Amino acid sequence: MIPFSEDINKPVILIVDDQPDNLRVLSSMLLNKGYNIRKALNGKMALDTCQKVVPDLILLDIMMPDLNGYEVCESLQADPLTCKVPVIFLSALDDITAKVKAFRAGGADYITKPFQTEEVLARIHKQLTIERLQHQLIQKNKELQTLNEELQRSNAELEQFAGVASHDLQSPLQLIMGYADMLLWKYDSLLDEKGEHYLSEISKATQRMNQLIQDLLSYSRVRVGKAELQLIDCEVILGEALANLQEDINGSGACITHEPLPIVLGDRTQLIQLFQNILSNAIKFRRPQEIPQINISLTLKPNNFAEFKIQDNGIGIAEEDYPLVFEIFKRIHAYNKYPGTGIGMSLCKKIVEGHGGRIWLDSHLNTGTTFFFTLTLPSLA
Repeated sequence: MIPFSEDINKPVILIVDDQPDNLRVLSSMLLNKGYNIRKALNGKMALDTCQKVVPDLILLDIMMPDLNGYEVCESLQADPLTCKVPVIFLSALDDITAKVKAFRAGGADYITKPFQTEEVLARIHKQLTIERLQHQLIQKNKELQTLNEELQRSNAELEQFAGVASHDLQSPLQLIMGYADMLLWKYDSLLDEKGEHYLSEISKATQRMNQLIQDLLSYSRVRVGKAELQLIDCEVILGEALANLQEDINGSGACITHEPLPIVLGDRTQLIQLFQNILSNAIKFRRPQEIPQINISLTLKPNNFAEFKIQDNGIGIAEEDYPLVFEIFKRIHAYNKYPGTGIGMSLCKKIVEGHGGRIWLDSHLNTGTTFFFTLTLPSLA
């Protein structure tokens, strides 16, 4: 809206004063500082000018014929085109009533005449800086909103893809696994040692792929919002996780103890997965000839948070590998000794952060690992 003959990068300031001498002084002062200047001798001219060129800032006198400064400012505030333009009142009126009335009319600042040049320049600079930062904030919010919409669309597409992949991949996998098992059962006597080995490897590979698909599906489906959170008894959740792990617990002889656990706000299915994944790792990454000893304890924190602590006596994790633990598909132990998909702990991180908490660890090689995570307690209010 600024004419092409002017530098569009320079802020436009509209000076409104019915005294030509005041206009001349202010105009000269601001031109010397590199501002683009517009001038108006009365309120009507000011409002007309704003419809043609929306200024970045307005210096507005109060005592003018026809429309006074308060009325001009109120008109500017009522117009969507100019309501965001900061107005600095510049008036000889020095009483508190005039100043309060100016701010109530929508003024951003107030300078009393006779003014000091440095004061006027400093206040103009401050208001233009505020306006620029507000504009940047609005732009950033728009960008974030766009990114959020794209992320939501991407998540929806990922979930849809996961559903399709689940059906299209699992069906042939189940077929391969079934035929491999049938060959081993029905034609066992016809197979030599190599044949049995090949079929066994096919069966193991399809099982690993099936587990990978299941883990990816679990990861893609984790979406927690405040509206979805319910009161969840962690004692019940832990019981279900332990039931799911009973075969691993019996096979390892693991001893799992815990303090009384609280009721939290959460998603039942995802919290079972959280406890189950951490406990499963504690059992899997045990030291040779060492019975897993796992303890779950609790610390209450300010702001309605519960800090859970799951401590084991396993092989431990080197400190330099801490950042890799929660990254998807990252493995820090040899697959042939500790099989897995590399998704379990990244899923835990996604679940905890989706519940508004955080997760971290402390570990020592050949001593054990402790995982910490926080969940929200119900408000007592």
